[in-house]
Amino acid sequence: MVFVKSQKSNAYFKRFQVKYKRRRQGKTDYRARIRMINQDKNKYNTPKFRFVVRFTNRDIIAQIVSASITGDHVLAAAYAHELPHYGLQAGLTNYAAAYCTGLLLGRRVLKKLELDSEYEGNIEATGEDYSVEPAESRRPFRALLDVGLLKTTTGNRIFGALKGALDAGLDIPHSDKRFAGFNKDSKQLDAEVHRKYIYGGHISAYMNALIEDEPEKYQTHFSKYIKKGLEPDNIEEMLKKVHTAIRADPTEKKSEKPAPKEHKRYNLKKLTYEERKSKLIERLNALNAAAGNDDDDDSDDE
Repeated sequence: MVFVKSQKSNAYFKRFQVKYKRRRQGKTDYRARIRMINQDKNKYNTPKFRFVVRFTNRDIIAQIVSASITGDHVLAAAYAHELPHYGLQAGLTNYAAAYCTGLLLGRRVLKKLELDSEYEGNIEATGEDYSVEPAESRRPFRALLDVGLLKTTTGNRIFGALKGALDAGLDIPHSDKRFAGFNKDSKQLDAEVHRKYIYGGHISAYMNALIEDEPEKYQTHFSKYIKKGLEPDNIEEMLKKVHTAIRADPTEKKSEKPAPKEHKRYNLKKLTYEERKSKLIERLNALNAAAGNDDDDDSDDE
Protein backbone atom coordinates (compact mmCIF):
# COMPACT_ATOMS: atom_id res chain seq x y z
CA MET A 1 0.00 0.00 0.00
CA VAL A 2 1.36 3.41 -1.02
CA PHE A 3 1.92 5.90 1.81
CA VAL A 4 -0.10 9.12 1.29
CA LYS A 5 0.93 12.18 3.25
CA SER A 6 -1.94 14.08 4.83
CA GLN A 7 -1.88 17.62 3.43
CA LYS A 8 -4.53 19.07 5.72
CA SER A 9 -3.63 17.96 9.22
CA ASN A 10 -5.21 18.83 12.53
CA ALA A 11 -2.77 21.73 12.88
CA TYR A 12 -3.95 23.14 9.52
CA PHE A 13 -7.59 23.20 10.61
CA LYS A 14 -6.68 24.79 13.96
CA ARG A 15 -5.17 27.74 12.07
CA PHE A 16 -7.93 28.01 9.46
CA GLN A 17 -9.36 31.55 9.40
CA VAL A 18 -12.95 31.96 8.22
CA LYS A 19 -13.42 34.74 5.70
CA TYR A 20 -15.88 37.60 6.29
CA LYS A 21 -19.54 36.73 5.83
CA ARG A 22 -20.13 39.03 2.84
CA ARG A 23 -17.00 37.58 1.16
CA ARG A 24 -18.33 34.06 1.66
CA GLN A 25 -21.64 35.18 0.14
CA GLY A 26 -19.81 36.80 -2.80
CA LYS A 27 -21.33 40.23 -2.11
CA THR A 28 -18.36 42.44 -1.13
CA ASP A 29 -14.93 42.93 -2.66
CA TYR A 30 -13.00 43.76 0.51
CA ARG A 31 -9.79 44.50 -1.39
CA ALA A 32 -11.56 47.34 -3.22
CA ARG A 33 -13.59 48.42 -0.17
CA ILE A 34 -10.58 48.85 2.13
CA ARG A 35 -8.94 51.16 -0.42
CA MET A 36 -12.08 53.29 -0.68
CA ILE A 37 -12.82 53.71 3.03
CA ASN A 38 -9.24 54.17 4.38
CA GLN A 39 -8.88 57.71 5.70
CA ASP A 40 -5.64 59.56 6.42
CA LYS A 41 -4.72 59.75 10.10
CA ASN A 42 -4.23 63.53 9.97
CA LYS A 43 -7.88 63.92 8.89
CA TYR A 44 -8.99 62.35 12.19
CA ASN A 45 -12.66 61.34 12.07
CA THR A 46 -13.61 63.09 8.83
CA PRO A 47 -16.06 60.81 6.95
CA LYS A 48 -15.00 59.58 3.52
CA PHE A 49 -18.08 59.45 1.29
CA ARG A 50 -18.82 56.93 -1.47
CA PHE A 51 -21.30 57.29 -4.32
CA VAL A 52 -22.83 53.79 -4.29
CA VAL A 53 -24.98 52.59 -7.22
CA ARG A 54 -26.65 49.19 -7.41
CA PHE A 55 -29.09 47.75 -9.98
CA THR A 56 -31.92 45.29 -9.43
CA ASN A 57 -34.32 43.87 -12.02
CA ARG A 58 -36.87 46.65 -11.45
CA ASP A 59 -35.04 49.42 -9.59
CA ILE A 60 -31.88 51.50 -9.32
CA ILE A 61 -30.48 52.30 -5.86
CA ALA A 62 -28.12 55.27 -5.45
CA GLN A 63 -26.71 56.27 -2.05
CA ILE A 64 -24.11 58.55 -0.48
CA VAL A 65 -22.46 56.35 2.16
CA SER A 66 -19.69 56.80 4.72
CA ALA A 67 -18.01 54.00 6.65
CA SER A 68 -17.55 53.89 10.43
CA ILE A 69 -16.38 51.27 12.90
CA THR A 70 -20.02 50.51 13.80
CA GLY A 71 -21.11 50.15 10.15
CA ASP A 72 -21.94 52.21 7.07
CA HIS A 73 -24.03 55.37 7.42
CA VAL A 74 -26.23 56.60 4.55
CA LEU A 75 -26.29 60.39 4.20
CA ALA A 76 -28.82 60.45 1.36
CA ALA A 77 -30.44 57.99 -1.04
CA ALA A 78 -32.44 58.08 -4.26
CA TYR A 79 -34.30 55.32 -6.07
CA ALA A 80 -35.59 54.85 -9.60
CA HIS A 81 -39.05 54.02 -8.23
CA GLU A 82 -39.27 57.69 -7.15
CA LEU A 83 -39.02 58.90 -10.76
CA PRO A 84 -42.75 58.52 -11.56
CA HIS A 85 -43.30 61.44 -9.13
CA TYR A 86 -41.20 63.55 -11.53
CA GLY A 87 -42.90 62.37 -14.72
CA LEU A 88 -40.94 59.26 -15.80
CA GLN A 89 -43.71 56.67 -16.00
CA ALA A 90 -41.92 53.73 -17.69
CA GLY A 91 -38.42 52.41 -18.30
CA LEU A 92 -37.01 52.81 -14.79
CA THR A 93 -33.81 50.76 -15.24
CA ASN A 94 -32.26 52.00 -18.50
CA TYR A 95 -29.35 54.43 -19.06
CA ALA A 96 -31.63 57.48 -19.12
CA ALA A 97 -33.29 56.43 -15.84
CA ALA A 98 -29.86 55.84 -14.27
CA TYR A 99 -28.90 59.42 -15.25
CA CYS A 100 -32.11 60.74 -13.64
CA THR A 101 -31.47 58.76 -10.44
CA GLY A 102 -27.91 60.10 -10.18
CA LEU A 103 -29.16 63.63 -10.82
CA LEU A 104 -31.85 63.24 -8.15
CA LEU A 105 -29.37 62.00 -5.54
CA GLY A 106 -26.86 64.75 -6.36
CA ARG A 107 -29.40 67.56 -6.05
CA ARG A 108 -30.90 65.98 -2.91
CA VAL A 109 -27.62 65.72 -1.01
CA LEU A 110 -26.59 69.27 -2.02
CA LYS A 111 -29.94 70.60 -0.82
CA LYS A 112 -29.50 68.73 2.48
CA LEU A 113 -26.06 70.32 2.96
CA GLU A 114 -27.34 73.74 1.74
CA LEU A 115 -24.97 73.75 -1.23
CA ASP A 116 -27.63 73.56 -3.95
CA SER A 117 -27.69 77.32 -4.69
CA GLU A 118 -23.88 77.54 -4.77
CA TYR A 119 -23.34 74.47 -7.00
CA GLU A 120 -26.02 74.23 -9.68
CA GLY A 121 -23.98 71.87 -11.83
CA ASN A 122 -24.51 71.38 -15.56
CA ILE A 123 -28.10 72.54 -16.10
CA GLU A 124 -28.44 71.26 -19.68
CA ALA A 125 -27.08 67.78 -20.42
CA THR A 126 -25.09 68.05 -23.63
CA GLY A 127 -23.26 64.71 -23.27
CA GLU A 128 -19.87 66.39 -22.80
CA ASP A 129 -17.75 65.60 -19.75
CA TYR A 130 -18.32 68.01 -16.85
CA SER A 131 -16.41 68.58 -13.62
CA VAL A 132 -17.55 71.04 -10.99
CA GLU A 133 -15.31 74.00 -10.17
CA PRO A 134 -14.77 74.96 -6.49
CA ALA A 135 -16.50 78.15 -5.36
CA GLU A 136 -14.96 80.89 -3.20
CA SER A 137 -16.69 80.01 0.07
CA ARG A 138 -17.29 76.25 0.41
CA ARG A 139 -15.68 73.42 -1.51
CA PRO A 140 -17.89 71.07 -3.60
CA PHE A 141 -19.16 67.84 -2.04
CA ARG A 142 -16.71 65.05 -2.87
CA ALA A 143 -17.49 61.32 -3.12
CA LEU A 144 -15.85 58.25 -4.65
CA LEU A 145 -17.67 56.00 -7.11
CA ASP A 146 -18.42 52.55 -5.62
CA VAL A 147 -19.29 50.05 -8.38
CA GLY A 148 -19.31 46.93 -6.16
CA LEU A 149 -18.76 43.71 -8.14
CA LEU A 150 -19.95 45.19 -11.44
CA LYS A 151 -17.80 44.88 -14.57
CA THR A 152 -16.97 48.44 -15.63
CA THR A 153 -17.52 48.11 -19.37
CA THR A 154 -17.85 51.13 -21.64
CA GLY A 155 -21.43 52.40 -21.74
CA ASN A 156 -22.53 50.59 -18.56
CA ARG A 157 -25.60 52.09 -16.90
CA ILE A 158 -23.63 52.84 -13.73
CA PHE A 159 -21.78 55.54 -15.66
CA GLY A 160 -25.13 57.05 -16.59
CA ALA A 161 -25.80 57.47 -12.85
CA LEU A 162 -22.27 58.90 -12.46
CA LYS A 163 -22.92 61.44 -15.23
CA GLY A 164 -26.19 62.46 -13.55
CA ALA A 165 -24.39 63.05 -10.23
CA LEU A 166 -21.66 65.05 -11.97
CA ASP A 167 -24.21 67.24 -13.74
CA ALA A 168 -25.99 67.71 -10.40
CA GLY A 169 -22.84 69.37 -8.99
CA LEU A 170 -21.04 66.59 -7.10
CA ASP A 171 -17.26 66.28 -7.24
CA ILE A 172 -16.52 62.65 -8.18
CA PRO A 173 -13.07 61.69 -9.56
CA HIS A 174 -13.64 60.08 -12.94
CA SER A 175 -12.56 59.66 -16.54
CA ASP A 176 -14.71 59.95 -19.66
CA LYS A 177 -13.37 56.63 -21.02
CA ARG A 178 -16.35 54.58 -19.79
CA PHE A 179 -19.20 56.89 -20.81
CA ALA A 180 -21.46 55.73 -23.64
CA GLY A 181 -20.05 57.12 -26.88
CA PHE A 182 -16.34 56.88 -26.06
CA ASN A 183 -14.33 55.69 -29.07
CA LYS A 184 -11.27 53.64 -28.11
CA ASP A 185 -9.68 54.14 -31.55
CA SER A 186 -9.79 57.94 -31.51
CA LYS A 187 -9.66 57.97 -27.69
CA GLN A 188 -12.31 60.68 -27.55
CA LEU A 189 -15.84 60.92 -26.20
CA ASP A 190 -18.51 61.50 -28.84
CA ALA A 191 -20.78 63.94 -26.99
CA GLU A 192 -23.65 63.49 -29.49
CA VAL A 193 -23.80 59.72 -28.89
CA HIS A 194 -23.63 60.23 -25.13
CA ARG A 195 -26.41 62.83 -25.29
CA LYS A 196 -28.54 60.35 -27.26
CA TYR A 197 -28.24 57.81 -24.43
CA ILE A 198 -29.02 60.40 -21.73
CA TYR A 199 -32.22 61.42 -23.51
CA GLY A 200 -33.27 57.87 -24.44
CA GLY A 201 -32.42 58.10 -28.14
CA HIS A 202 -31.30 54.45 -28.24
CA ILE A 203 -34.71 53.43 -26.79
CA SER A 204 -36.59 55.47 -29.39
CA ALA A 205 -34.52 53.92 -32.20
CA TYR A 206 -35.23 50.40 -30.93
CA MET A 207 -38.96 51.19 -30.59
CA ASN A 208 -39.13 52.45 -34.18
CA ALA A 209 -37.25 49.38 -35.44
CA LEU A 210 -39.66 47.02 -33.68
CA ILE A 211 -42.73 48.92 -34.90
CA GLU A 212 -41.59 48.44 -38.50
CA ASP A 213 -40.18 44.88 -38.32
CA GLU A 214 -41.86 43.08 -35.39
CA PRO A 215 -45.10 44.78 -34.24
CA GLU A 216 -46.07 41.85 -31.99
CA LYS A 217 -42.73 41.96 -30.15
CA TYR A 218 -43.15 45.74 -29.75
CA GLN A 219 -46.53 45.18 -28.06
CA THR A 220 -44.97 42.87 -25.45
CA HIS A 221 -41.59 44.59 -24.95
CA PHE A 222 -42.99 48.12 -24.60
CA SER A 223 -46.39 47.32 -23.06
CA LYS A 224 -45.87 49.82 -20.20
CA TYR A 225 -44.88 52.55 -22.65
CA ILE A 226 -48.02 51.84 -24.69
CA LYS A 227 -50.18 51.79 -21.54
CA LYS A 228 -48.83 55.22 -20.48
CA GLY A 229 -49.21 56.60 -24.02
CA LEU A 230 -45.48 57.11 -24.63
CA GLU A 231 -44.44 57.36 -28.28
CA PRO A 232 -40.84 57.06 -29.56
CA ASP A 233 -40.84 60.71 -30.66
CA ASN A 234 -41.78 62.25 -27.29
CA ILE A 235 -39.34 60.39 -25.00
CA GLU A 236 -36.67 63.11 -25.19
CA GLU A 237 -39.17 65.85 -24.37
CA MET A 238 -40.45 63.82 -21.41
CA LEU A 239 -36.92 63.31 -20.02
CA LYS A 240 -36.18 67.04 -20.30
CA LYS A 241 -39.26 67.73 -18.17
CA VAL A 242 -38.11 65.09 -15.66
CA HIS A 243 -34.70 66.78 -15.32
CA THR A 244 -36.37 70.16 -14.77
CA ALA A 245 -38.76 68.72 -12.18
CA ILE A 246 -35.88 67.06 -10.27
CA ARG A 247 -33.96 70.34 -10.11
CA ALA A 248 -37.08 72.21 -8.98
CA ASP A 249 -37.74 69.96 -5.96
CA PRO A 250 -35.36 67.05 -5.20
CA THR A 251 -36.67 66.47 -1.67
CA GLU A 252 -38.01 63.03 -0.80
CA LYS A 253 -41.75 62.60 -1.37
CA LYS A 254 -43.78 60.84 1.29
CA SER A 255 -45.80 57.87 0.11
CA GLU A 256 -49.46 58.63 -0.62
CA LYS A 257 -50.39 55.03 0.08
CA PRO A 258 -52.69 54.88 3.16
CA ALA A 259 -51.44 53.02 6.21
CA PRO A 260 -52.99 49.56 6.65
CA LYS A 261 -55.94 49.53 9.06
CA GLU A 262 -55.15 46.06 10.35
CA HIS A 263 -51.80 44.35 10.73
CA LYS A 264 -51.54 41.46 8.29
CA ARG A 265 -50.71 38.22 10.10
CA TYR A 266 -48.89 35.29 8.50
CA ASN A 267 -49.09 33.03 11.57
CA LEU A 268 -51.85 31.98 13.93
CA LYS A 269 -52.72 34.18 16.88
CA LYS A 270 -51.46 32.85 20.22
CA LEU A 271 -54.43 31.74 22.36
CA THR A 272 -54.77 32.25 26.10
CA TYR A 273 -55.31 29.34 28.51
CA GLU A 274 -59.07 30.03 28.74
CA GLU A 275 -59.41 30.20 24.94
CA ARG A 276 -57.52 26.90 24.51
CA LYS A 277 -59.70 25.28 27.19
CA SER A 278 -62.98 26.42 25.59
CA LYS A 279 -61.73 25.32 22.15
CA LEU A 280 -60.94 21.84 23.52
CA ILE A 281 -64.42 21.57 25.10
CA GLU A 282 -66.04 22.52 21.77
CA ARG A 283 -64.03 19.83 19.94
CA LEU A 284 -64.94 17.18 22.53
CA ASN A 285 -68.62 18.12 22.36
CA ALA A 286 -68.52 17.90 18.57
CA LEU A 287 -66.86 14.45 18.73
CA ASN A 288 -69.40 13.21 21.29
CA ALA A 289 -72.30 14.51 19.19
CA ALA A 290 -70.89 12.77 16.09
CA ALA A 291 -70.45 9.50 18.02
CA GLY A 292 -74.05 9.75 19.33
CA ASN A 293 -75.39 10.22 15.80
CA ASP A 294 -73.52 7.11 14.61
CA ASP A 295 -75.07 5.01 17.43
CA ASP A 296 -78.56 6.23 16.51
CA ASP A 297 -78.00 5.24 12.84
CA ASP A 298 -76.88 1.73 13.86
CA SER A 299 -79.97 1.19 16.07
CA ASP A 300 -82.29 2.34 13.22
CA ASP A 301 -80.68 -0.19 10.85
CA GLU A 302 -81.32 -3.06 13.29
